[in-house]
Amino acid sequence: MHLTVLDAPTEWSRFTEGSIERRMLLALGDRLGVSLRPKPLMLPDNSRVEVEGIDAAGRVLAQLVSNQGGYKPAYRNKVMADMFKLLWLRDSVPTAERAVLLVTEVIVQALGGWVARAAADLGIEVYVFDGSTVVTPGGRT
Repeated sequence: MHLTVLDAPTEWSRFTEGSIERRMLLALGDRLGVSLRPKPLMLPDNSRVEVEGIDAAGRVLAQLVSNQGGYKPAYRNKVMADMFKLLWLRDSVPTAERAVLLVTEVIVQALGGWVARAAADLGIEVYVFDGSTVVTPGGRT
């Protein structure tokens, strides 16, 4: 199945000015050297799904886990759901080459053990937003 990238109603969709999601996408774009914006995608049955970040060429797909505050075990489910979505999108968007998961520092706990190994084995790049920049897990730039 192939998904078609559509134009978003606005450049930033639901990510308001100053929001954590917008700051995360800008920092990730700086890190990867591409401009990332949220976009809706159309499925063959005319239903839609949104990717939280995609570059103009459709090569880089990004999902964000932007939770802040104290860690909750349910965040691990969000991480795994976004990993699953990224895999599906990477296989369904004809131009997609990279799947990137960007999480806040509090979410790093959800990436322990087999979840981190699964992401690596499945080719999902994982980065951490430290509040201003994007680093690799463990704090390496």
